[in-house]
Amino acid sequence: MDPIDPLTSDSIPVMLQAGLSDSVIYLVVILLLIFCSALISASEVAFFALSPTDKDSLKEENTKTSEQILKLISQPKDLLATILITNNLVNVCIIILSSRLLKALFPPDPALETLVFFIEVVGITFFLLLLGEVAPKIYAARNGLTTTRIMAQPLAIMNSLPPISWIRMFLVSGTNLLNRKSRKRGINLSSDDLEQALALTKEESTSEDEHRILEGIIKFGSTDVRQIMRSRQEVVSISCECTMEEVMEVILEAGYSRIPVFDGDFDNVTGILYIKDLLPFLNEEHFDWKQLIRKPFFVPENKKIDDLLKEFQGMKMHMAVVVDEYGGSNGLVTLEDVLEEIVGDITDEFDDDEIVYTKIDDDSYLFEGRTALVDFYKVMNVDGKEFETSKGESDTISGFIVEQAGRILKNNEYIQFCGMRFIVESSDKRRIKMIKVVIEHD
Repeated sequence: MDPIDPLTSDSIPVMLQAGLSDSVIYLVVILLLIFCSALISASEVAFFALSPTDKDSLKEENTKTSEQILKLISQPKDLLATILITNNLVNVCIIILSSRLLKALFPPDPALETLVFFIEVVGITFFLLLLGEVAPKIYAARNGLTTTRIMAQPLAIMNSLPPISWIRMFLVSGTNLLNRKSRKRGINLSSDDLEQALALTKEESTSEDEHRILEGIIKFGSTDVRQIMRSRQEVVSISCECTMEEVMEVILEAGYSRIPVFDGDFDNVTGILYIKDLLPFLNEEHFDWKQLIRKPFFVPENKKIDDLLKEFQGMKMHMAVVVDEYGGSNGLVTLEDVLEEIVGDITDEFDDDEIVYTKIDDDSYLFEGRTALVDFYKVMNVDGKEFETSKGESDTISGFIVEQAGRILKNNEYIQFCGMRFIVESSDKRRIKMIKVVIEHD
C-alpha cells in the first residue's frame, strides 16, 4: 500500500487560503497601527506648538475637550512621556507584524533573503518615517487646534492606562532626579565664553541692534558703576543756599527731573530735589524749597550695575550718588544709565544732541578730554578690555592718558596704546582739554 501524502490536492488550496487570509489581517492591522502612529506623532507637535492665543481661545470655549487639552498641556512632562511611550509601542508592533507578514508572503529561500532584508530595513523604515512621523507633523504644525481636539480624549485615556501610566511615572521621576543632580553640579560659564558663543551663533538675519543688546546683557554683570556714571564735573547740582528764583533758573536751563543738592561743595550731597515736588509752589516766590529735598541714595563706585538695578527696583529710585573710598562724591548714576548699557542710548526731548566728538576722517577723531571711556569705546567700536585692564581709577580719556604717561602731557605730545595714537591738542597745567585719536594700521 502506498504511504499517505499529507499534502493532498484538497489540502493545498485550504492552506493557501488560510495563509492569504492571515496576510490580509496582518496588512489591515499594520495600516491601522500606522494611522495610530501618525495621530500620536501629530499630537506631539500640536500640543506643544499651541500659541498663547490658541490657549486663550480654549479657555473661552469652556468645553470638556478644551478642559482636557488645557489639563494635558499643564503637565508637559507627563504628556510628552505618554506620547513617546505610546508611539514607540505602536512602532514596535508595526515592525513585528511587518516581519511576520513578510515571512508569510516570502517562504524561506536563500535567493530571497537579500530582498526580504532590504524590504524590512529600508521599506518599513521609509513608510514609518513618511507616514508615521514627517507627514503627520507637517499637518499638525498647520492645524494644531484641530489635532489637539481629536487627540485630547485618547491621550487622556492613555495617560492613566496601565502599563503606560506606570512607565510614564518612572520616566518622569527619573528625569526629575537627573535635573536635580545637574542643577547641583551647575555649569560655570565666564562672560568670555558667552561672548564667544554669541559670536559663533550670530546669524545674518540678526540685526546689529539685536546683537548689541545681547552683548550688553552678557557684559552687564561685569560692569562697574564708575564705568557708566556721570562725573562730578558734568553734574548739574544746586547749593542749599540758593533762593527759589535761582533754583528755578537752574531747573529751566538744565531740563532735568531730579537735581542733587549739596551743602558747601559737591562732596557733601545732602539730598535730591524732585522737580515734580516743586510744581504746586511755582507761584510762591519766597517758598522754602529745601523742605522738599528727599534723602539721597549713595552707592560705591565699584558696585556692579546688575546689583544696582536690583536696588533701584527694590527702593523705587532712579538716581544714586556715587562715592569713592574716602566718602567723597564722584558723580551721579541713574536708572537710564544702567538701562543704556543693554538697549543703547535713550534720548528724550531734553537730551543734548550735540556731538561730543568730531570725526576728521576714517582714521582720525577729535575728543574732549572729559569724554568718558565708555563713550569712547562706543564711538571707536572697541570692546575696551585692554583699556579696562590698564587703567587705574580714571574714567575719562584725559585721565587715562595722564595715568599712562605719568604726567599731564603738553600740546602735540602723545602716547600710543592698543593700535591708537592719542595726541594732545589742547592742555593746561591742570588738565588735558582736547585729544586727537589716530588709528594706526601698521
